[in-house]
Amino acid sequence: MKYNFGVVKELKEGETRVAITPDVVAILCSDGLSVIIESKAGEKSGFSDDEYIKNGATVAKDAKEVWENSKIIVKVKEPQKCEFQYFRPDLAIFSYLHLAVEKELTLELLKKKVTAIASESVETEDKQLPLLTPMSEVAGRLAVQIGANLLEIHNGGSGVLLSGVPGVQPGKVIIIGAGVVGFNAAQTAIGMGADVSIFDVNPKKLVQIDGIYGTSIKTHYCNPAKIEQEVPKADLLITSVLVHSQLAPKIIPENVVKQMKKGSVIVDVAIDQGGNVETVDKTTTHNNPTYEKYGVLHCAIPNIPSAVPRTASYAYSYAMYPYLKELGEHGIIEAIKEKHELSNGVNTFNGEITNQAVAQSLDMDYTQIELLVGFKLK
Repeated sequence: MKYNFGVVKELKEGETRVAITPDVVAILCSDGLSVIIESKAGEKSGFSDDEYIKNGATVAKDAKEVWENSKIIVKVKEPQKCEFQYFRPDLAIFSYLHLAVEKELTLELLKKKVTAIASESVETEDKQLPLLTPMSEVAGRLAVQIGANLLEIHNGGSGVLLSGVPGVQPGKVIIIGAGVVGFNAAQTAIGMGADVSIFDVNPKKLVQIDGIYGTSIKTHYCNPAKIEQEVPKADLLITSVLVHSQLAPKIIPENVVKQMKKGSVIVDVAIDQGGNVETVDKTTTHNNPTYEKYGVLHCAIPNIPSAVPRTASYAYSYAMYPYLKELGEHGIIEAIKEKHELSNGVNTFNGEITNQAVAQSLDMDYTQIELLVGFKLK
């Protein structure tokens, strides 16, 4: 029997989330769909095998059984090299993929003709990113918590308390990018009582934030001169500028990092797509979150939401449900043809790259998805 959806343990270092929660399994099963899950795949998120069985899932003894008996593998993070052996032409994988910085994975998906749907590429007609948004909300809020913790002296920081105390000024938080991550980071930092500034190139976003928070936040139009003037004042710098499915732009040059205060902290949330800071040249983990350059702590954790896997897994699973229902009920090709968001999410299909931004980032050829699956019938 081939199950509609398979869920395996996440193998990326430090990843603790699970793609489908037990309650969403119950909803999928009530829709007449089937789920097989690797034993203990939900354990780090606080979900037992018994919960999955109670809600209608089949629990498999190992990952091999799941991969071989699933039509669609639903994951949180991209497949790891040891999982490439399970790729096959009639398989689809639905997860965050970030192929613009994953050339080896991309080549393997193409070689095995796997249909790869990238959660970060699923985009509505009004340019919303429904599967990236919930994780960006979590990451933005956590970025401030992580930064506040790293500023403590025993973690190598400068010893600044973001909220300050009566008679002592609060710490200064600078946020680059007023998207979902930046907005949530600002909300959390303001709630902590920090001195908060946010930068963006979109005046409408700055007006929106100013309208909500007023004098609780300083808004800046983002340009190199302003970056060089303001960023060295930061105790905590959070960067979150992404270009859809492409390498993240480098916003903070090395010479600006050199001017930052000793013991200040950078949290580069855009590291999944390569990062916004020139001096961020490697990823870090929750267990080893920082490295130091020019006296500044650099934090570049690519899976920040895995610090709170129960909350993050629920958020991801709820956002995924309508797309899983569509894929399960109509099949992969028909769902891609009929649902605009899903066709946007397809990054590889039948040995071809079908996302133009990914192809450009990897300097490879691009084929429009409609030419491979057929255009939607009117």
